[in-house]
Amino acid sequence: MKNRMHTGELYLPNDEEIFVEQIKRLDMLYDFNNTRPTELEKRSEMLKNMFAEIGSGCYIEPPFHSNFGGKHCHFGNNVYANFNLTLVDDTHIYVGDNTMFGPNVTVATAGHPILPELREKMYQYNFPVHIGKNCWIGAGAIIVPGVTIGDNTVIGAGSVVTKDIPSGVVAVGNPCRVLREINEHDKEFYFKDRKIDYEKL
Repeated sequence: MKNRMHTGELYLPNDEEIFVEQIKRLDMLYDFNNTRPTELEKRSEMLKNMFAEIGSGCYIEPPFHSNFGGKHCHFGNNVYANFNLTLVDDTHIYVGDNTMFGPNVTVATAGHPILPELREKMYQYNFPVHIGKNCWIGAGAIIVPGVTIGDNTVIGAGSVVTKDIPSGVVAVGNPCRVLREINEHDKEFYFKDRKIDYEKL
């Protein structure tokens, strides 16, 4: 059953071997979420033990929620996550350098069959999620299993990402669709009619 977690096959997540490993990881997550705001160095060291890979300069604001406490998560450098990031990391989640998560974002790798008889027996399947470099995932966004998001892309707040999103776009909605490409306008304005004052940057 443990091997099937990463193949996309149906498996039983309540398998004893899986459960024993998962509960140890959840203890580590509990400790992370109960650190003090001043214990930044301690949090950083804990994340190195919790995650499959995590680069330098990463910050996750507690509370952080994760099925396996980050065991199957691969973060690049300078990844930032605001509070209530939920990573359903039953299989692998990859996040590129300089990507930011707003509050209450969910990234899910796990799903359950539509057929009621299989759900009744608690069957599950997992597919990895890939999020590129320098992305901004807006508050409350949901990313479902098997999705890939390209580099430099913005996912609007509250979006439900059910299909792959290319690089260099703004994508919004439920289901999430490409609204437009990032363009020359974005070099002049940062929010509505507010111009970027490059002399002050």
